[in-house]
Amino acid sequence: MARNPPSLKLRQNASQSSRRDHKKDIQKKTINTQPKKVEQESGGLTYPGGDTAFKALLSARFCAAIWSHITDCDETYNYWEPTHYLVFGKGLQTWEYSPEFGLRSYTYLLLHAIPAFIYHKILQPNPLLIFYFIRCLLGLMCSFAEVFFYKAVCREFGVHVGRLCLAFQLFSAGMFISSTAFLPSSWAMYAFAAACSAWWQQKYPLAVFMIALGSLLGWPFAALLGIPIALDMLLMKKMYKDFVQWSIISLLVILGPMVVIDSSYFGKFVIAPLNIIKYNVLSGAGPELYGTEPFSFYLINGFLNFNIVWIFALLSPILLVLSYFLVPAKNRSTLTLPPAVSLSPFFLWLAVFFFQPHKEERFLFPIYPMICLSGAIAVDVLQKLCFRVLCLMRSLKIFRIPQGVHYLDSTIFIMVIVIALSGILGISRIFALYRNYHAPLDLMMELNHFPNEGKLSGNNIVNVCFGKDWHRYPSSFFLPNTNWNVRFIQSEFKGILPAPYSEFENGTTIVHKHFNDKNQEEKSIYFDINKCHFLLDLDLNKSTDLEPVYAKRKDKWTVIKNLPFLNAEKSNALFRAFYVPFLSSRYIQYGNFSLLQASRIGRLTP
Repeated sequence: MARNPPSLKLRQNASQSSRRDHKKDIQKKTINTQPKKVEQESGGLTYPGGDTAFKALLSARFCAAIWSHITDCDETYNYWEPTHYLVFGKGLQTWEYSPEFGLRSYTYLLLHAIPAFIYHKILQPNPLLIFYFIRCLLGLMCSFAEVFFYKAVCREFGVHVGRLCLAFQLFSAGMFISSTAFLPSSWAMYAFAAACSAWWQQKYPLAVFMIALGSLLGWPFAALLGIPIALDMLLMKKMYKDFVQWSIISLLVILGPMVVIDSSYFGKFVIAPLNIIKYNVLSGAGPELYGTEPFSFYLINGFLNFNIVWIFALLSPILLVLSYFLVPAKNRSTLTLPPAVSLSPFFLWLAVFFFQPHKEERFLFPIYPMICLSGAIAVDVLQKLCFRVLCLMRSLKIFRIPQGVHYLDSTIFIMVIVIALSGILGISRIFALYRNYHAPLDLMMELNHFPNEGKLSGNNIVNVCFGKDWHRYPSSFFLPNTNWNVRFIQSEFKGILPAPYSEFENGTTIVHKHFNDKNQEEKSIYFDINKCHFLLDLDLNKSTDLEPVYAKRKDKWTVIKNLPFLNAEKSNALFRAFYVPFLSSRYIQYGNFSLLQASRIGRLTP
């Protein structure tokens, strides 16, 4: 075979080198022009940078970690309690964690339990500190996801939409509640925010992986949010190979270890995401056993958590259509996708979940950042429409507006009013939640004073009991140590309650007879009230044989401390939802939530 002459080789090498240098120059220019692109889009607008946004978000999420109460008993019993078991070897188990059913994943728990276990072994903190340590970690993860989301929104929709979205995220009660909730739906929210950010920046492999992370490791139904991304890759971009390749990689990297870990904990082969889908979709009964809600449930709940932002978010499709016909577009409104495509996961989620009989607040958690974005886009479009009206009035000489004025300069009052009103309502809602519902956490904290102040020996076995208020128990992390137990006494509630994990080494593999998946009452779980040392009970001025007001039985119980707790039935709906200084106290009634100590407490023995 003839060889190329040396001179030809040199020319080829030079050509290849030139192409490499040219490619590097293009990459450098691309990298260098990215900030300029954002600056040009900002049009001289003032908006928070990434560092400032992260600090603001982290501050808000740490506030949520400290002051937010646990809004859902599912969070306590399906996540905090088994995590307490993984860290301390003791906790409450629900039927979902029985090997017979295997609906929940221990892999998801271990992501939180391992840092908590390391913290426990190194510093030996009070269990209560571990609770808030985990919450702060959740707030940190949420802040990272949110700042990634914010920067992508600025790049995709413009900095004005970005700063509106950020303001809504910071002050909404919905983000306050969901950001540090120990729930798979919150995990799905983090992952989906990151997936959208990657999607808008055309980082498709990362988008696919984050959707898989949120749905496989978190909540399987969150995969629904990935449908628009999949359609974009397959139908619009024709990225068949990339989609299949990264779907398989995500499946192997995430689901593979999950199956191994979960199967070792359950003592049998378990695919937890598949089991929960089978139970909720194919079982025939599923979640309807735990109650159904009317169509209006999410409409009301969305307003409580996002106030006027929720209204704007729902109106965003209408406003976008009006904008398309009435506002002449000089440039594309987005860098990569039409707004309808970008917002499609939000409305797809609503279309599915609005029509499900079983509704819960946490089911909307995954789309909370999208509510903020949809609301921000709607406000931006409203400003453009108002500016269009002002321009028409100028042409008719009804209103004077200088030539060349930007639409934001003339309509900034709309932005200020919306941010101020949504912020005030959000803070009002957050304060009302703390004021009305935080009592159980504060009362449980009182129990930590007993060993520290020498009121009880550290070796005492102590039983803390709950009756009708079992669903308000914040978790075993609020007990001073593992010698303290939470117990349930019989009440009017007729569903299935959690039971203590077996304290044997293979406790997670044992199948107990007291669990069922039909939400049927199991009386063997009930504890003898005469063996209770402490009791938490809420007095709302009504009682039955099984639910008396124990605080009035002064011969058997001593009130250690009581705190006000909302009596929803006797309170005005508006003033219990939002705190209004000087007015709320007139329209709200409270019951006494009491921490009671048994009169025989002195008979405790080591």
